[in-house]
Amino acid sequence: MRRETKPRSKSIIRFQDCDPMGHLNNSRYIDYFINAREDQLLKYYDINVYQYIQERGRAWVVGKNEIIYKRPALLMENVIIETEVLNFSEKHILVEMRMYDEKETHVKSVMRSHFVPVDIKTQRSIPHEEYIMELLESVHSPNTQESIELRAIELQEELA
Repeated sequence: MRRETKPRSKSIIRFQDCDPMGHLNNSRYIDYFINAREDQLLKYYDINVYQYIQERGRAWVVGKNEIIYKRPALLMENVIIETEVLNFSEKHILVEMRMYDEKETHVKSVMRSHFVPVDIKTQRSIPHEEYIMELLESVHSPNTQESIELRAIELQEELA
């Protein structure tokens, strides 16, 4: 079964998330990215994160975030958020998340998050379940650009 490797969603930048100049607050980019990814997991892969936690006693925690800000996201602006699994193993997932303007002429921000699967009760890292590994194998898109800074430039050049 062919699965979407680069799920996309649209978000609108809200007043409460902006600074006095109408720019999305730097820390709120993370919320927009994580919320979009959560919505995409449900829509594209039928994974309800909260149901998964309750039923399986497993979750993913963020081990590391890297973020590049290229252009401000503005109050009431529609943005496109695209996500992609770049790498994974039994005990980690590397997801790249990209925010574009609505017309997709500019990269607003790029974030890479390293997720670690954990057991809720022990709060320790555990291996992914087999069906999660199969899903990751079917959707991951290896990217050879290790530098997030160079990746942001590469993405903008692709739009030109």
